[in-house]
Amino acid sequence: MINAYLYQVYLEDKKEDIYKFNKAKINPLNIRKRGTVTKWQLEFEFSHLLKKLEKRDKKKFEELKNLKLENIEPNPIFKVVNGGVEDWEK
Repeated sequence: MINAYLYQVYLEDKKEDIYKFNKAKINPLNIRKRGTVTKWQLEFEFSHLLKKLEKRDKKKFEELKNLKLENIEPNPIFKVVNGGVEDWEK
């Protein structure tokens, strides 16, 4: 599943060329069953990303900071389900 996730990140990166992924190291997979992510876990992860961007990439931070939760698109291998932040989060 990690290869499928990274392949989607690679496809997104092709639009902006930020990460410099080496596609040869990513093996695309045909995922028949998507994983799930809870709605609030997605918000938690987005908030964490914004904190990093505020320090590392002000331009991207300004672009994303006002994005509403309902407009956040997860990696296509995940289906968003109702629920809170995962218990395993610190």
